[in-house]
Order: sequence, then C-alpha cells, then structure tokens
Amino acid sequence: MTKKSEKRDDKPAKRKAAKIPNAIYEAELFRLQTELVKLQEWVKLNGERVVVIFEGRDAAGKGGAIKRVTDYLSPRVARIAALPAPTEREKTQWYYQRYVQHLPAAGEIVLFDRSWYNRAGVERVMGFCTPEELARFMRETPIFEQMLINDGIHLRKYWFSVSDEEQLKRFRSRLDDPVRRWKLSPMDLESINRWEEYSRAKDDMFVHTDVPISPWYVVESDIKKHARINMISHLLSTIPYADVPHDKVELPTRPTGSGNYRRPPRELNKYVPDHVAELAGDPERDL
Repeated sequence: MTKKSEKRDDKPAKRKAAKIPNAIYEAELFRLQTELVKLQEWVKLNGERVVVIFEGRDAAGKGGAIKRVTDYLSPRVARIAALPAPTEREKTQWYYQRYVQHLPAAGEIVLFDRSWYNRAGVERVMGFCTPEELARFMRETPIFEQMLINDGIHLRKYWFSVSDEEQLKRFRSRLDDPVRRWKLSPMDLESINRWEEYSRAKDDMFVHTDVPISPWYVVESDIKKHARINMISHLLSTIPYADVPHDKVELPTRPTGSGNYRRPPRELNKYVPDHVAELAGDPERDL
C-alpha cells in the first residue's frame, strides 16, 4: 500500500465532488442524447466524418461513456471500432494501416474504443514495441492526425483519468460479477503493478501528441456519471452541427382488409417457449 502522502493519481489532489442526483443525471443525459441524434442527422445530411478516440486506464469508464453516446444512434451511421490484438500479418503492416480501414466515410461517426495510441500505452509498457518504433510513433502521429483533419475529419481525443484507488475498487467489483468478470484480463491485472509506468507513458504521450490542431481533452472519471455528462457535452460543443429540419411524418390509414387472407394455423410454426410463464407460475394456483 502507498502512504497517503505518496498517493498515486493522474490528477492533482482535490476535494471530491458530490455525485449528481440520479433524476438530474437521467434528464441531462437524455437531453444530450437528443442532441447526439441531431448531430447524427447533420453528419448524414452533410456527408461529414467524425472520429472520437476514447483512451485511458483500464476501468476508467470509457466503455460506459461510449454506450451512452451510441444508445440512440443508428448503427449504420455511428459504429464502434474496438480492435483486438494485431495478427501476425498485421504486425508486418504500416502501424496505422489496420486503424485506417475503420475510419469513417461520408455521413459516418466512428468511436475508437482504444486506438493507435495503444503503441504509446500498453505496447510501450509491456514491451510489445521497440524503442525505435515508439520514437517513430511519437514523431509521426501528429502528422498522421493532421492529415486526417486536413481531409475534413472532425477528430476528438478524450483521455479518461481515474485514480488508482477508484480503479482498484472497480476491479474488485468485477471479481464476483458474472456479467463483468470478462473485463478482468491478465493485462488489466498487470496494470495494477505498473501504475507508475503507465503514468509516465501517458505523460510522455501528451508531450508529443497534445498539439494545437489535435489536442487531448482530459475527462475526470472517478465519478462515472459526471464523466459521461461532461464528455458528451464537450463533444457536442466542439462540432458546429445544426438541427436538420424534417418533414412532418403522418401514419397512413390502415386499408380495409380484402377478407381473403387467412393466417396459417399456429401449429405450423415453431414458437419460442414461454419462459415467462414458468417465472410467473400458475395463476390459478395462486388464487
């Protein structure tokens, strides 16, 4: 355990904010998600391209933020790129190549759940890249991103910053959670032992890639709900989208049936078993 005076953190110590009430959170989140739908329609109409990068430590809240961004968006417009470890073939490619193929075409939004910045983080700390490859990445990434921006892509980069105490708390909560246990990979557990190495790697990454044309935006994420609201609000504030007018939609009147259609007997179909009935029990028995 570290002493309080040696507390490791991604950010300066400060008084912890009180959590936003659930009712306010839900109302503001829905308002922001309504604006995200407007952004989506603007992107579609104008053929815009948006790339949002989500980076940060394991259990920093990236996945939850991405889920809230995409809740009401069309998967045909907004998609998530969460790439697995590179194959042996991909390891021989130009480093950015496997990410480039996931970039958006006109009218699309792509959210990178981790990105080419793997090289500056996990690859560096775990020794998966050489010092020469890392140095080249630091030099070339601002140039690569400037090329994307010059071509008209709206690029936003978010770093989710979580304290070591909160990260450890989230890891522990996953240990016995049957639906989240899969999130605890050996790499996640190793990150606990390499906290300071990851901190130095992140600081060095910012020195080289936090540039005026493509800055990093840090999201305080010890309180997940605050992080989601703050990140979405900021994203919307940085893109000059406008409300797209829509023609009023009216449902047509259902035509009168011809009287010649007969539904096939139910016995001809295979129905899903009524599992709900098993849960509810026999209503007559409960009378």
